[in-house]
Amino acid sequence: MLLKFAVQDFLDDREFKNVTPNTLESYKLMIGQLHDFLTENEVVNVEDVTPNHIKKFILHYQKKGNNATTTNSKLQRIRAFFNYMIECEVITNNPAKKIQKAKEDIKIDVFTDYHIKQMLNYYRRIKQREKAFYAYRDHSIIVILIGTGIRLSEMTSLKWTDVDFQNHTLSVFGKNRKRETMPVTEKVVKELSAYKTYCEQFFGKENLHENIFTNRNSEPLTPDAVKNIFKRLSKIMNFKDVRLSAHTFRHSFCQRCIHAGMSTFAVQRLMRHSSIAVTEKYAAMWGNDLREQNDKFNPLNNLEV
Repeated sequence: MLLKFAVQDFLDDREFKNVTPNTLESYKLMIGQLHDFLTENEVVNVEDVTPNHIKKFILHYQKKGNNATTTNSKLQRIRAFFNYMIECEVITNNPAKKIQKAKEDIKIDVFTDYHIKQMLNYYRRIKQREKAFYAYRDHSIIVILIGTGIRLSEMTSLKWTDVDFQNHTLSVFGKNRKRETMPVTEKVVKELSAYKTYCEQFFGKENLHENIFTNRNSEPLTPDAVKNIFKRLSKIMNFKDVRLSAHTFRHSFCQRCIHAGMSTFAVQRLMRHSSIAVTEKYAAMWGNDLREQNDKFNPLNNLEV
């Protein structure tokens, strides 16, 4: 089967299986690079690809600057492509199956209490009336991210109906496009309740948008908009030792919970990792009740918000 047709068939299959837009773009980029590399090396049929071709492709991009994490991500996508070719009975063996992953020297950025307090204090100090909405909204964004560990895309898609103020739970549309309910602490509930009251006064109850986080025009914030908020905040904070991003908040939540003694199982449930193996990169412990441990170890417990 021609590689050109195989690649398009594979991408159509991923789209049919409803993978996330980011995942689909990742497949398009990485499998596209493989296709271009193989074509340049006069390999045009799927059946002619060998493990040596895959190794040369990996090495080619390592020389161009790919680190271990990117290399392993590419290898994962390539394996998925050839596994699909096996399913389609185009080939019988995956040429990427036995290629070893690169050893990753993982550095996990996390916030200290100092970092979090500096960010929250900055928004508290904003006095200008015209900036009050942005200050309150961005303050709440930080509280929700550090207090729940949810992903950026999950946060921007949050709706008021996703919050159960009485039972202290949050419903999120997760990474695998699955609706999941998680417990949240009293501080998170209080922050959201107070912010909702403020928004009702700011926009008017009848004009309150269904999304929790919006701009001043009551339009939902996009992930890119939040990234821009953090870019501006990063310049103001000027932290030298940590990257100011939504994922750093998620890492910080995870690390705090584990360092405080929460079990791997409980952390996996709160983080909603697809596999316990992901969580075991951070710790190897077992624990008890999920809600009890979240209440006990939540990062917001020792912070004034």
